[in-house]
Amino acid sequence: MKRGFALAACVAVALVGTAACRKSGEERLRRGDRLVTATISDPKTFNPLLSVDAASTEAVGDVFEGLVRLNPKTKLPEPVLATLWEHDEAGTTWTFHLREGVTWHDGAPFTADDVAFSFDAVFDPRVPNSAKHVLMVGGQPMRTEVVDPHTIKVMMAEPFAPLLNSVGFDILPKHLLGQALKDGTFTQTWGIDTPPEKIVGTGSYRLVRYVPAQLLQYARNPTYWMRDEAGGALPRLAERTTLIVPDQNTMYLKFLDRQLHMYSPRPEEIDDLRARTEELEIALDKIGLDTGMLFVSFNRNPAHYVKDGKADPRLAWFTDSKFVRAVAHSLDKRSMIQNTYFGYGEPAVSAISPENTAFYNPNLTPYEYDLDTARRLLDEGGYRDRDGDGVREDAQGHPLEFELSTNAGNQVRERLCSILKEDWTKLGIKVNYRPLDFATLVEKLSTNFDWDAMVMGFTGGVEPHASSNLLRSSGNLHMWQPNQRTPATPWEAEIDRELAAGARELDPQKRVTHYWKIQEILHRELPMIQLVRQQRFIAAKSYLVDFVPTVWGVYQPERIAIRP
Repeated sequence: MKRGFALAACVAVALVGTAACRKSGEERLRRGDRLVTATISDPKTFNPLLSVDAASTEAVGDVFEGLVRLNPKTKLPEPVLATLWEHDEAGTTWTFHLREGVTWHDGAPFTADDVAFSFDAVFDPRVPNSAKHVLMVGGQPMRTEVVDPHTIKVMMAEPFAPLLNSVGFDILPKHLLGQALKDGTFTQTWGIDTPPEKIVGTGSYRLVRYVPAQLLQYARNPTYWMRDEAGGALPRLAERTTLIVPDQNTMYLKFLDRQLHMYSPRPEEIDDLRARTEELEIALDKIGLDTGMLFVSFNRNPAHYVKDGKADPRLAWFTDSKFVRAVAHSLDKRSMIQNTYFGYGEPAVSAISPENTAFYNPNLTPYEYDLDTARRLLDEGGYRDRDGDGVREDAQGHPLEFELSTNAGNQVRERLCSILKEDWTKLGIKVNYRPLDFATLVEKLSTNFDWDAMVMGFTGGVEPHASSNLLRSSGNLHMWQPNQRTPATPWEAEIDRELAAGARELDPQKRVTHYWKIQEILHRELPMIQLVRQQRFIAAKSYLVDFVPTVWGVYQPERIAIRP
């Protein structure tokens, strides 16, 4: 209680500009070598293989490591737990040479058995995870062969171009989780109620404390393998703290109040921060367009809409091309950019960001904002206001009414939903807006499928095959109809084929054509109607040393230090 009161008092005082409180906050940030950041929600799991949300992935991001990681400057894989790799002439057997001298946080040696075990866990049918959807090659799981403690072979049914960009998933300790995988309790292992000292990785930091709804604390791994050019130990910072701040306004206040070292500002905060860089001792860097996607999607899953052999009319609307094209023409993206992004954004056309220059398809024709065209398409689809109450009905007389949701607390998305509701009301569609807490939202998308329309975002990477679990019809994150045994539509089957062909193609130029085709199909069929891409900025204390943000992530984060 005392802690909470003190924090609240400091924030309140900061609002009226008391320099003493600000100064003490700055001194706290500059004292010692502890980096303080914030996240918007609690993790759902500490088992990285089971993570499907950004908060869970972020919570253990520095606790575990993969064989490789992305260099955000070169956009190429660089060694982590693997130091070298080669493949046979056919490209179907890869040999990874592992880093020697690496130990788990509990002191056990890291070996090829851990890598083989992690692949086994990925492909275990009892372990639901996103990685398996990315790593299936030719419809078959990868196989491994341990050559010696520091060498492992990975074998595939056919050549797999995305391999190096796909084996960055976190390697898990066999000596701690092997029995759980054997007896079928793996998915119950390492939940958020697990004591932090039992979460054991090889990464640069150990998780040492978790207080739900408050914070995550980390301590430097004293035996971490990485060194700088002078032989100095990395990471440079001894501690890290991630505050859990579910409200973005509060998070911004904490940054202004010198409680955070860095912050990703919302569009409406950018001009304010730019004017206050000297006062706040910060640097504000524009790092590029969002690499992910933000879209509105309609639920097309019969598992939700078909009960006792009777289909809810919403299923017919949401799978009707005229309905979804009408919606695409009703999106006033320019107004969204001005009113929600304060000018810091661009209309999104493709599922792949223009920042991904290797795979972005620049030839797609945007759906122009045109309410007359939208009304015409609805008329052609048989959606008319038959009783004069301002709401259209379908041909069977069902009024066009559904729920629209997004994650509560994300004010940008909440404002977008307000704009969508307003535009759709102009078309004669009744929208019931229901913001959801993030846990409920994830449950609806992954478990009970109880939703109608959703504004959602997905992060994006350099490797387009990493979106296989979203794009493939059998993918667990194929949100409009996940986990299909066979593709429900011809165009989803076509995407499946293009994904497989793109993964097989080793010629980079030929490979691009498959992902351009996928973007064309998504743009035509509209399972995800793209909205806007935000210009990304990072605000950080100017006394951070070697803090190099990019739109693809922080370059060599283990080198960050605090200048006294």
